[in-house]
This record gives sequence, structure tokens and C-alpha cells, in this order.
Amino acid sequence: MTPKERAVAALTLKVPDMVPTFELEFQLEEEMFGRKFITGDLTVEGLAKLSKKEKEKRIYELAEYMVEVYSTLEYSIIPGLVLGNAEDYMEHGGPLPEETKLLIKYLRELVGDNYMIHYHGDGTFAIPDGEKMYEFAYAIADDREGVQEKAAKMAEAAIKRNRQLAEAGVDCLILCSDYCYNSGPFLSPAMFEEFIQPYLYRIIDEARKLGLYTIKHTDGNIMPILDNIVECKPHAIHSLDPQAKVDIKTVKELVGDKVCLCGNVNCALMQTGTEEEVIQSAEYALTYGKPGGGYIFCTSNVPFKGLPADRYKLILDVWRRMREY
Repeated sequence: MTPKERAVAALTLKVPDMVPTFELEFQLEEEMFGRKFITGDLTVEGLAKLSKKEKEKRIYELAEYMVEVYSTLEYSIIPGLVLGNAEDYMEHGGPLPEETKLLIKYLRELVGDNYMIHYHGDGTFAIPDGEKMYEFAYAIADDREGVQEKAAKMAEAAIKRNRQLAEAGVDCLILCSDYCYNSGPFLSPAMFEEFIQPYLYRIIDEARKLGLYTIKHTDGNIMPILDNIVECKPHAIHSLDPQAKVDIKTVKELVGDKVCLCGNVNCALMQTGTEEEVIQSAEYALTYGKPGGGYIFCTSNVPFKGLPADRYKLILDVWRRMREY
């Protein structure tokens, strides 16, 4: 099987030749491969100073480096990067930056249909930051219709973005709005049903019409809203956060016949635990996620900057040992 075929099999609840792997983001490229993805000349300011030919050359070199990194790591899904000024695109569903289109074009030229490429595609309310939590709570109490109108506009902007991504050559969306603390969701299940679920469903439904695969990410304890998320029909749920006591064995038993599962390898242990604890976490995820297909191996967040690279290599070693069906 090609890496993409492997991912598609897992995402459609079939049994591939081996468990695929990927990450939402990979932030250890400098530590493991010697240089960063985004250097100074690839920032918004840096790209603005380059001629058209220089820009094309540097973006092509970035695409080559990304393919080198992700093929070496044996990912089935390549995490995309946003280049250029994306403010209007992100806020309002405005045009996808030409630099990002170019990167996707070059990635596709290099990998053909052998790998999936994913970009962020969510447009639902996430846990608000700081003082915005008060504003959000007051708005729900005082202006429910206004909150619903905002949710609808956010979803429409996401659908516009995702349509452009599909046209550019992307085939997978990561829906990254976080809904949960370790103690549970930031909205009650009833409020989730009202202010998030219809809009998440619409984003996913429109993505499916475009032929896109969707992976819904949220950290924290998702168990009180697990059924709500599954009812939105994402192809997969990502994180299955063990720090919030989410047990992949339980989730597999509850919804493993309805949705692909991704993750459950404990990022906190990868940072502060013993090697034995890290190995046990990876083995547990594979032992209970793998049977019957419908599982993609990955961490419960991302291999973040500051995580010891040897710890990430350690869980990949476990994956290589246990991945075959």
C-alpha cells in the first residue's frame, strides 16, 4: 500500500497493511533533520522581499525538505504550512495566499497521490482565552441568537477556506478547535449541541462533498460529548488525551465501529516520564487502537519544540515494532 492508501484505509475503518502514522504538526525538524522549515526568507516579511523567481525557488526547496522529512518519518499525511499573508484568509475565508497555493502545488508534484496533505479547517467555537471567556459566557446568557449568528458566519468562512484548499490539492482537514479541559468540555453537552454541533456538522458535511477527509482534534476529556462529535461524522477523532484520563480501549469499544481513532500516546510522559513509561504508553495505544483497523498512531498533541527528540524516536520505534497487521 502507498502511505495515502494506508491512511484512507484507516480513515474508512478498513484494515491496512500496517498502522499509519502522522502528526498535526511536527516541530522537531531542526533537532532531527538539521534546519527549520520556516527560515527568515519564508516569513511574510521575507517572502515580500523576494522576486517571483526567488520566491518560487525557495518555496520549491521548502517542499523538497518537507517531503524529505515526512517520508523519512514514514508519515502517511503531510502537515501543510501556511505561507504569505493569511490574515484575510483566516479571518473571513478570503483568498488563499498565492505562496501557500504554490507550496501545495509543489508538494503535489513531488509526492503525486502517494501521500495525503492536511491543513487546518475548523471554524467552530473553541475554549476562549482569558477575558474572552467572560464575554462568551455573557453573550450566551444575554444574546443567544447573536452567538448562533456568529457561529454560522465562522462556519461559512471555514467552508470557504476549505473549498480553496481542496481546489489547491489538499485532501485532508484537521479541525483543531479545542473544546475540553482535563475535567470536561468548556460547554455543557446541551450548550455544545446548540452552539457547536450544528456548525461542526455543516463544516464536515461540506468537506465530505468536496472529497476531503476530516480529522476532528480536541484535547481534554471528550467523553461527555463523544457521541455529539461522532454524530457530526468526522472520519477520525484525534488526541484521545490520556492526561485527561481518556482511555483508547474504552473509546474503541464505544465508537470504534463509527470513527477512526488517532493518538493517545501521552505527550506529558514523553517530556517528563521514564523511557519505560513512554514505551508503555505507545504500546497501550497500539494494543487497543490497532485491532480491526480504524487507528492512526500519533501523539496526544504534537511533537512540540522542547520535547527531547530521542523520546519521539522512541515511540516511532515502538510503532515500527507493532505496526504490521
